[in-house]
Amino acid sequence: MSALNGNGNGHRRVRGYSAWSLLRHGLAHSPWPRAWHDHELRGSYDAVIIGGGVHGLATAYYLARDHGMRNIAVLERAYIGSGGSGRNTAILRSNYLTPEGVRFYDRSIKLYEHLAADLNYNVMFSQRGHLTLAHNDASLRTMRWRTEVNKLQGVDSEVIDADRVKELVPHLDTSDETRYPVLGALYHPPGGIVRHDAVVWGYARAADAHGVHIHQQTEVTGIDVSHGRVTGVRTNRGRIATPVVLNATAGWSSLVSHMAGVEMPVQTFPLQAAVTEPVRPFLDTVVVSGTLHVYVSQTDRGELVFGASVDPFASYSVRGSLEFTEGIAGHVLELMPALARMRLLRQWAGLCDMTPDYSPIMGPTPVEGFYVDVGWGTYGFKAGPVSGEAMAACLAEGKPPEIISAFGLDRFLEGRLVGEKGAAAVGH
Repeated sequence: MSALNGNGNGHRRVRGYSAWSLLRHGLAHSPWPRAWHDHELRGSYDAVIIGGGVHGLATAYYLARDHGMRNIAVLERAYIGSGGSGRNTAILRSNYLTPEGVRFYDRSIKLYEHLAADLNYNVMFSQRGHLTLAHNDASLRTMRWRTEVNKLQGVDSEVIDADRVKELVPHLDTSDETRYPVLGALYHPPGGIVRHDAVVWGYARAADAHGVHIHQQTEVTGIDVSHGRVTGVRTNRGRIATPVVLNATAGWSSLVSHMAGVEMPVQTFPLQAAVTEPVRPFLDTVVVSGTLHVYVSQTDRGELVFGASVDPFASYSVRGSLEFTEGIAGHVLELMPALARMRLLRQWAGLCDMTPDYSPIMGPTPVEGFYVDVGWGTYGFKAGPVSGEAMAACLAEGKPPEIISAFGLDRFLEGRLVGEKGAAAVGH
């Protein structure tokens, strides 16, 4: 990984990757310097971010880069990217249902388009298109309405017929003999996939270069509040005094918020996925079927990634189940019978914090200095860059920017819900 040079301004400059540096290190058999560093835990920081996933690291990076705040700690109880950021299927899109959601996720796609150059780290973003299949007339009507919502916000979406679907995905069974014939699809060309660990490592490396302290194996055990405002956090490595705390966790967000005396209207559900052994690339687009509760994509290494809906019961379990494997295999084969001899390599589960309206909770809370970026459900990874950018502005200025103003905690008291439940019939 690349070297870091001091520039005299309290942070390190990230040295760019190049063919020459790769050749030089290879010929000299010299190791690359560490991408980020282990620091001593200070007794105080200007801001503490709980959660070492893409949201927490992106917020730290933009806070340091755009707002000049460098005395920041990111606390991760395990290792960075070990939570939701490392357990998702890294599908990106912005074809949501509400104007607020479309604007928000479209900004994230635009940030992803330039993220590799911004971080000087290849995040392997591939805009290969996103197809949501329609198996009945009702789905087609909904897709036409959804397309108009997208177009009003400048997002590229269109409804295509079954012949065009077959051109995009030749291995898809579009015959009339299937249980759920394909009548058409919502086609979203800007959608695609990204390499989740590369995004996390890229943000960690860039944040470290700006002076952010990343503390792994550091579990938060309590949040200190005095006279209605945050004064510090307690960890397994000691107490940290700080006036600003951001809860950017997934799966455990309600428990962390409870430490500060703030109750989150979320429930946690497992979301399972599976991956096959690699094969020669044949599937360019992401394919989704809400009727069959399945989605399929192919990675740059050739593996097929399968996912479905969240499990129907609330749980903190991250173990896969045989029931999921049997169900997903049958549904995939209904779409693509040619995959019958594919072999599964592994399966896993992640945790999704679901809000009543399926939209996130972002911004300040009734406890002064305690902020949240939680409740992402199945949409969290695709929002990493824009949530980091927006939450950095929120922490620096003390108020949420316009792009996240609709996602405040107070909307549940005031009845201003942002209904995105229908935006994903399956968990992606």
